[in-house]
Amino acid sequence: MTRSSLPRRIQARLVQYYGLEDVPDVGPFLAMRDEAERERVLVRETDEGIELRVELPRDTIEPDGPLSFDRLCQVVEGVSHFVLIAERARCGLPITLLELELQAEVDKFVLLGVARSTRCSARALAELRCRLFTTARYVDERDSEAGQRYRLASRLAWQFACAIERDYLRATAPHRLREALRQFFRAGQTTKLELALAA
Repeated sequence: MTRSSLPRRIQARLVQYYGLEDVPDVGPFLAMRDEAERERVLVRETDEGIELRVELPRDTIEPDGPLSFDRLCQVVEGVSHFVLIAERARCGLPITLLELELQAEVDKFVLLGVARSTRCSARALAELRCRLFTTARYVDERDSEAGQRYRLASRLAWQFACAIERDYLRATAPHRLREALRQFFRAGQTTKLELALAA
């Protein structure tokens, strides 16, 4: 595992953007899955704390070339889950599955749009939002517990992303947008849902 692996680069961007400290390096927590399998994060509580493992398809950890949009989103999702779980564990705070999914959806929009080194156009942001939240396909059935959770997280993230997009395009106070995103990251489930619904 090199220092410049894709998951580590994504983690560095999340940590820097949200102003986090003392988040452990994701590298030692990574495990490769068969390329036909999708990302997943395994968590186990022990007497000493929690154990984490971020499982990613083999070709996403150190890709030979550009990844497909879906593959890139899987890496962002896995790393997003890791960062949020690690931060909540550090603070001794609980976390829910819905929070994890909602934050990961927002993180995809932030990393692939708002936090890029080159400024996105209104059209590019709208296309990204559509690709992430409108035309997304789901693995889990609509009526399953996981399927309902993923769809709810996507709807809420779409609504929050619309507000992020408006603030980003106005560009009158970029620091305020970052502060709003940091507030969202640090919020618990109830506040996260309120912020998304009020957007």
